[in-house]
Amino acid sequence: MELTANALQVLEARYLRRDHQGHVLESPEQLFARVARAVAQAELYYGPAQRARHYEELFLEALLRLDFLPNSPTLMNAGTPLGQLSACFVLPIEDSMVSIFDSLKLMALIQQSGGGTGFAFSRLRPEGDRVTSTGGLASGPVSFMRIFDAATENIKQGGKRRGANMGILRVDHPDIERFIHAKRDGVSFRNFNLSVGITDAFMQALERRTTFPLINPRTGALVRQVSAQALFDHICQAAWETGDPGLVFLDTINRTQPTPALGMIEATNPCGEVPLLPYEACNLASINLSHCVRQDSTGRNTVDWSKLATLVHLVTRFLDDVIDVCRWPDPRIASRVQGNRKIGLGVMGFAELLILLEVPYGSEQAVHLAEEIAAFLAEESLRASQQLAEERGVFPNWPQSRHAEQGLRLRNATRLSIAPTGTLSILAHTSASIEPLFALAYRRQGVLGGATLLEFNPLFLRYVREKGLYSPSLEQHLMQHGTLRGYTATGAPPLPESVYQLFRTALELTPQEHLRIQIAFQKYVDNAVSKTINLPHSATPQDIAEIYRTAYESGLKGITVFRYGSKGEQVLVLGATEQPHEREHFSRCDPEACRLT
Repeated sequence: MELTANALQVLEARYLRRDHQGHVLESPEQLFARVARAVAQAELYYGPAQRARHYEELFLEALLRLDFLPNSPTLMNAGTPLGQLSACFVLPIEDSMVSIFDSLKLMALIQQSGGGTGFAFSRLRPEGDRVTSTGGLASGPVSFMRIFDAATENIKQGGKRRGANMGILRVDHPDIERFIHAKRDGVSFRNFNLSVGITDAFMQALERRTTFPLINPRTGALVRQVSAQALFDHICQAAWETGDPGLVFLDTINRTQPTPALGMIEATNPCGEVPLLPYEACNLASINLSHCVRQDSTGRNTVDWSKLATLVHLVTRFLDDVIDVCRWPDPRIASRVQGNRKIGLGVMGFAELLILLEVPYGSEQAVHLAEEIAAFLAEESLRASQQLAEERGVFPNWPQSRHAEQGLRLRNATRLSIAPTGTLSILAHTSASIEPLFALAYRRQGVLGGATLLEFNPLFLRYVREKGLYSPSLEQHLMQHGTLRGYTATGAPPLPESVYQLFRTALELTPQEHLRIQIAFQKYVDNAVSKTINLPHSATPQDIAEIYRTAYESGLKGITVFRYGSKGEQVLVLGATEQPHEREHFSRCDPEACRLT
């Protein structure tokens, strides 16, 4: 196993076990051995000890090769007394003090163990509504969200990082305008990503340019009619200014969710890639696509489909095992998770895979490959879940599922999810999730309690050296600017246009090029796809409106944008020497919120 200096720094700060005095107790190899051993214990429920040892070895080999990595709580807590291994939770918020503060307490326990939490606040009565028990007036959902935000501010996940939340409010809630503008002051809700729960009815009203009803969730009564276009404009303006709110398309999610008999999905995990029922959780793991490459008979790189299939089956089994060995923080969560056995297998290193194949990220070929990979993941994960169902039985709620209606016997109600992989990609030394390269040289800020990590893309350096294109002036340009933009103006020999195309970075791609990759994956992913659509500083609210409309029309389950310069805090900063006023932001998430996986 080869780990970079940055990966070792992250492991030591966040994942390696320590004693009561803070001394590190294990090596990276021992960490992965701990995880493999703990997860493989689930095999004892279904077969002999020999089988458990066999899968422990397979899990460990793949982890040591960094072929896949599970979500952070599994790395932190597997084989420890805490034993909570899941990153993604959704908790209910009903219209009562008992429900609100019961979920607040449970949120604290989940975040303390390393998980992130999502909430729909749509059931809370609007501000100014009558409280019959006291005769007073309700303060509304945004006020209660502040309590959750303040609690999260003072909780460190596993003692190592601040927690993160997703807050969702339906577009037909009377307090929707207040929710839309909740983060525009630049200081509120630092521990929340916000998304408006969009319905088909709203999009139809928007298309027809008609009014739209806002409904009191307590009584079902009409509060007032608003212009759908004006409300949509408010959403786009706020997103233009701050990156929030994103959109979650509730009807799109519920049209295909596997267990509608158990209730409608109203919320997602903090980064939006896993829509979940109340009290439901999901475990994630991401396959390193940059490791799924081989040379064909002509010496050209191609996708190693055989290795990818092997990894899909192994990781599907790993995630199913995680469900059985996880110590859930509440019996209601344990019951719901074990009833549906949802898992979220995803990928990282997609951009680096494209570079290895010499396919530009924004090209038609890249979109085609994205669809091909997503379809392959869907087919193989389905096959793996079917095999587990034959071996271990279907998930208990299967008789009430859409899968039963189709006669499809599966172990897991859902199988695929594309997560951000912020920290995991540092450990695996590859590009994050399905995102393009952020830059060819950048600083990663706000990591490890405020530390800054300098990263230089090794694939680019290797590529230009192999092609005889390297020069000290090229490296110096990247150290200063982070991308190839403007390099021909330095007086050095120009690079071939193919190099500029192959190494275009996030802010050099058009919004449509970002969207097409997300759409390609979402066609085959049964959960959802977390991706940020990066926009230049010159983008307008109208550009965001077009992106949001396209996302809905294309069947995405959620969408987020981030415009250059629209937030002071930066996660990734172009170049190694740029000044703060030159910074560019990679995601709408606050620094800690994007590191759940």
